[in-house]
Amino acid sequence: MSRTSLRMLNRRKLRELAGERYFARGEAYFDEGRVRGLTEYRGRVSARVAGTEDYRVKLWVEGDDIGYACSCPLGDDGEFCKHCVAVGLAWVEETEAKGQHSLRRDAAATLDDVRALLERQDKSRLVELLLNEALENENLRERLLLETARLNPARVNLATYRHALKRAIRTGNYVAYAGAGSYARGLHRVCESLAALLNDGHAAEVVELTEYALAQLEESLGYVDDSAGRVGSVAYELQELHRRACQQARSEPVALARRLFAWELRSEWEFFYGAVETYADVLGETGLAEYRRLAEAEWARVPALGAGERETEYDGRRFRITQIMQTLARQSGDVEALVEIMQRDLSAPYDYLQIAEAYRAAGKHDAALDWAERGWKIFAPDHDWRLGEFIADEYHRRGRHDEALSLIWEQFTQSPDLEHYRKLHTHAHEAGRSCWTRWRERALAHMRAAPEDRPHIGRRAQAYRRTADRSELVRILLWEKRYDEAWQEACAGGCAEDLWLQLAAAREAEHPADALMIYQARIAPLIELTNNTAYEQAVELLRKVRRLMLRLERTREFDDYLAALRVEYKRKRNFIQLLGTIL
Repeated sequence: MSRTSLRMLNRRKLRELAGERYFARGEAYFDEGRVRGLTEYRGRVSARVAGTEDYRVKLWVEGDDIGYACSCPLGDDGEFCKHCVAVGLAWVEETEAKGQHSLRRDAAATLDDVRALLERQDKSRLVELLLNEALENENLRERLLLETARLNPARVNLATYRHALKRAIRTGNYVAYAGAGSYARGLHRVCESLAALLNDGHAAEVVELTEYALAQLEESLGYVDDSAGRVGSVAYELQELHRRACQQARSEPVALARRLFAWELRSEWEFFYGAVETYADVLGETGLAEYRRLAEAEWARVPALGAGERETEYDGRRFRITQIMQTLARQSGDVEALVEIMQRDLSAPYDYLQIAEAYRAAGKHDAALDWAERGWKIFAPDHDWRLGEFIADEYHRRGRHDEALSLIWEQFTQSPDLEHYRKLHTHAHEAGRSCWTRWRERALAHMRAAPEDRPHIGRRAQAYRRTADRSELVRILLWEKRYDEAWQEACAGGCAEDLWLQLAAAREAEHPADALMIYQARIAPLIELTNNTAYEQAVELLRKVRRLMLRLERTREFDDYLAALRVEYKRKRNFIQLLGTIL
């Protein structure tokens, strides 16, 4: 694939792939000189971009479009991020420069030139070059050591793999969110080497190495901010590799059952969770029987808990053995066996809900309602409203609509917000469409009433105080698309900032002057925050202001307004730079 193939990559294409927001950020990164090590070889462009950490970017042609990859969190999610934009702009600039100076003798060497040079070198010299580079490049050195261990003619060198796993997994210090991606990529590289080992037919060795890796990871995960889940995905990858290796190695079922049970019972990170299902084909009848024997012996030591009873400390072991026993019960298909497990802990309303749901899933609706009502009565007045909704659904099933709505109304009065208004709406329609009008009027009247005028039901209602504005009422009316009513409530009593912006968007078509007033009033406060995110939000509002002023034939007013902003905020260079993207 030649450089010519990438000619479709230009500023217009980059803007199309990234969208205005990411394009503007990427352009700023490019202008700040953050792109390093730009290289193109066989139609693939790669570079590093300095951000929170150094991110690796690759661009290439993929069919009739541009393929891309970035090691940042957004890149992991498949987004064409600001780093991709920055590298794309750097490549476009370099390409244009090379086109202008294509006849110069001192043109920079390319990787094609390097390839031609290497092909002329003696093999021993190439080996020496590679080893010298490996001394400085830890990733290359690790890769070469693992390849040597894998291809050892005598046997696989497991010690080398264990050392590599330990180096990749042990954190040394806390790994913050910004470094978690790099940490996960290091783990993934070692996983790839284990997958290659499995493909070579070394299944038993991979079983041993994946268990070693997961044991190391169990200790290290507590020192990693894995908010994005990238390290967790590598842990899943290791477990899947372990399962495949066990299949290929035909692991002895009883010993495997014991190891899996011990893992599942002790792991704080749910390693091998649900192993009795995942490994059923590997364990066979013998392994499954051993697994069940171990589980039942552990379960016999678990005490029963009644309402309000709790162990002195949260017992993760209890939670895990409960999950194991429930999985075994579900495999039998006997709902009574499952409920017998669940009854060991009836300390909270949610425990009754789980039993009720199990019976409902089995089609035993009378038993389901009985358990739900029992839990509701035992824990009154501190209700779990999920249990109340379950009961209401069962009442509807039996045509007891008034009782169902009475429960949902009680919930709404304790938390009069959009979420509970929507629930009231759903249940009123369940009772019949004509029913909603009456309940809607009652709900809105309740929200407009002063706190002292409201009927108080339970302690939660007594703790409730109406906020100083009418945000929840406005939010409800916006959900109902009653935009004029929402506007009137907001103007009369105020509302939250995000709701003003929603109101503006709703009024743009028929009341552009109202929308313009809302947008314009929020621009200066954003600029005063003095950060790039606020600047971007201000510029987005300015685009809306410009569009509305053009509609209102106030173009000159917008030009004057923009000029005034440039003068007032001339010292805020990042903001002034973003202003150039408006027109």
